[in-house]
Amino acid sequence: MNNKTKLWLAVLLAATMVAAMAACSSKKTELTVSAAASLTEALKEIQENYEKERGSVKLLFNFGASGALQQQIEQGAQADLFLSAAVKNMKALMDKNLIHETGPADLLQNELVVVVPNGGGTAVAALGDLAKPELKKIAIGIPESVPAGSYAQEALNAAKQWEPLQPKLVQGKDVKQVLQYVETGNADAGFVYKTDALTSDKVRIAFAVDPALYSPIVYPLGVVKETKHLKEAQRFFQYLMTPEAMAVFEKYGFSKGYSSSE
Repeated sequence: MNNKTKLWLAVLLAATMVAAMAACSSKKTELTVSAAASLTEALKEIQENYEKERGSVKLLFNFGASGALQQQIEQGAQADLFLSAAVKNMKALMDKNLIHETGPADLLQNELVVVVPNGGGTAVAALGDLAKPELKKIAIGIPESVPAGSYAQEALNAAKQWEPLQPKLVQGKDVKQVLQYVETGNADAGFVYKTDALTSDKVRIAFAVDPALYSPIVYPLGVVKETKHLKEAQRFFQYLMTPEAMAVFEKYGFSKGYSSSE
């Protein structure tokens, strides 16, 4: 091998090493956030803001019913943070030592409302009105896995309407599906969060359910203990409690939780 060939190989090797180092340094840390479906719009806006601010992080979201997300984490699914729509789902993971000592924090609060299709229909102003014969189908999240459905069941039980309304109830896999049922006319009314109702121009809020009839709707946030990116997960955990992030949540109808920064 002559000197020219050796020099060329050395240059090629050096260039390859520089390219490899550059690729490694530019590789983004991917954080997977398992979050309640009702947070979809707000978190997507926060994602855009956060990724601009921290170019080294890419956020991946797994949206769904909090009960289903809880089970996924219990079964070892990849997740760095968990943002639930109910305290019980976070507590279940804490009881199994699956949430890092960083949290959890009660990040947000929400309200339960009943929506009806926009532009007419039967007058609905209270839970008792759902028994009207003109209302054939009432959508509700599956109470066992969808927190919005659990809160609705709690309210209906308190109002002694749960059993009478059983023949009318149509169950959805998450709160977004419940909203879709009402939007498409597949249900005459549905129980969703106030925040979901505000995202749609195809439904209107018929009434807010009396908060005395159901447990406070609290969204706890926690870092999953098995995260491989603890530092980055903790940083995003803290960011979600900043005034900047809270302004986005409030824009979509959420209010501050008990542990959120003032």
